[in-house]
Amino acid sequence: MRISSIWYSFRQGVKNIRRNLLFSLASIGTIVSCLFLFGIFYAVVVNFKSAMKSLENSISISVFFNEDADIDLLAAQIRTREEVDTFDYITAEEAWLKYSNDTYDNPEEARAAFGDDNPLAKSASFSITLKDVSKQAEFVRFLEGLNGVRKVKSSQHTADTISSLNMFVGYASMGIILILLLVSIFLISNTVTIGITVRKEEIKIMKLIGATNFFVRAPFIVEGVIIGLIGSAIPLVLIYYAYDAILNYVVGRLTLIKKLFEFVSLSELFKVLVPVTLLIGVGIGFLGSIFTTKRHLKI
Repeated sequence: MRISSIWYSFRQGVKNIRRNLLFSLASIGTIVSCLFLFGIFYAVVVNFKSAMKSLENSISISVFFNEDADIDLLAAQIRTREEVDTFDYITAEEAWLKYSNDTYDNPEEARAAFGDDNPLAKSASFSITLKDVSKQAEFVRFLEGLNGVRKVKSSQHTADTISSLNMFVGYASMGIILILLLVSIFLISNTVTIGITVRKEEIKIMKLIGATNFFVRAPFIVEGVIIGLIGSAIPLVLIYYAYDAILNYVVGRLTLIKKLFEFVSLSELFKVLVPVTLLIGVGIGFLGSIFTTKRHLKI
């Protein structure tokens, strides 16, 4: 395609937007609304996933073993499993220290009362967290089958709850995103259809003098892409300032929430959100224009 043809298609695409300004603004507004909701939803989902990951990391499996067990062999067998995220060896002294600190109002007095007699002398254990808590049940069965393992303590109910929540959020996200995309494509399709109707006679003349289908369609594709690009850039700016304001508010005033829940940073959120949102916006405009022109440009 020659430079002059590209420039013509671009100019005609811009003219189409200006000619059908009301419908173009409606399409842009719809994309802005849809992608703004998408961005907010994405931010919520990412922070939810982050919170779930933190919760997963707090769910540990404790493995207690017999006194005559080969601890080094057990540790080697467990560490080699790909499900393992963290692995720590808790001595009996460390177990008693933690238990006394968590249980007694005055842990130092409690430890002094027991003296050298450690009530948890046989409570040395491995503390293990998994990369994916949905695999906990299978991993626990593996642990229980190891020679020398006396007892395995796990939080299967909590792990099942987290897995169910993650699955629900995943399916809900895909459903909502699909609905938003279909609405945006529908609006852009209507805008392009109006542009084709307005220029129907002009397009007919262009076809009669030998214009190719691509040459005729190109301005409408440019129109859809520009609408999609503008509609995706605006919500990114809005979400950026909104999310930044929320982070500053939480850090400045809601320190308790900050201690309980660590928000995903602005840079980490936007390094994915920016390219995805722009791609979706431009993709919606491009696909909406392609489908519409194929349907209506049979002149």
